[in-house]
Amino acid sequence: MEKSGFRAMLLAISDKLTEDNLTSLKFLCTDIGKKRLEKINKGIDLFECMIEKTAIGPDNTALLRELLIQIGQRVLLEIIDDYERGATGGPAGVLDAKEREKINIATEVIVEHSGRKWLQFGRKLGLNHTQLEGIQEKHSRDLEEQVRELIRQWMKMKKENTRVEDLIKALRDCKQNLTADLVEKNLKDLDAH
Repeated sequence: MEKSGFRAMLLAISDKLTEDNLTSLKFLCTDIGKKRLEKINKGIDLFECMIEKTAIGPDNTALLRELLIQIGQRVLLEIIDDYERGATGGPAGVLDAKEREKINIATEVIVEHSGRKWLQFGRKLGLNHTQLEGIQEKHSRDLEEQVRELIRQWMKMKKENTRVEDLIKALRDCKQNLTADLVEKNLKDLDAH
């Protein structure tokens, strides 16, 4: 993946950070020298330092995700998700916007309700043991992020064939019918708008 998409993604995150967010990020980035931190007044400057230290990179966004969660900006993870979806398997617009919105709605419901059953759900979606273990290791203490990562990996596999119906079918195959019903209800609400 070329650097430009990565930097555009960092810029988009930087633009959304408040001054308090930036202060918190600087406090958490202990391996950047104090003098250097004092000169930083924009998120993008801080990210530049992190790139130099190879703490983050086009294929390495784990630390960035962790920091955004720690400063209470989980909502900005969507910017990283969009970048990573676009960065794998072709152009960013492979999946049409409507289907992507449906997947996003389904993801939020599944994150909230699937809990520890996500591994079984992942197997039904066709992920192998190694992939599921990798997800567990990457987000060992964050169940919600494990579920999000699972759906991201599934989308990478399916590419333009990603369909929300497959998520619903996998939920039903795992006997997670209540969650599947909730997804369908939320999708009906979307269509009604």
